[in-house]
Amino acid sequence: MKAEDTTTIDLRGKSSLADAMVVTSGRSHRHVGSVADRVVENLRKSGCRNLRVEGMPHCDWVLIDAGDVVVHVFRPEVRAFYNLEKMWAGPAPKVPASSPPAALLPGASLPAASIQGPAPEQQLN
Repeated sequence: MKAEDTTTIDLRGKSSLADAMVVTSGRSHRHVGSVADRVVENLRKSGCRNLRVEGMPHCDWVLIDAGDVVVHVFRPEVRAFYNLEKMWAGPAPKVPASSPPAALLPGASLPAASIQGPAPEQQLN
């Protein structure tokens, strides 16, 4: 069972969800389901555990979350509609580098107010 038009997108620096995304297509619902089954089978054989799979009953778009890698298997029409490659393949947004807040540094302690929560007059009912 051969997937079609496979693309790998490097997500490092773009998302904390995964390090890479693989986007591929199958020609029909049945083909998408077969490709997804094969991917899951091969991931399990290679030692991946705790795989999460969504979309198998309908097989328009099957998402396989393998932790550091997320695999999307689409029917061509659905893939064109969502166009994940365009959304994720661009360069990572430029975020100015800044030092972390002092409270997040090792050995720092949080102010008592942040541990205790809001003052009674700030609490919502």
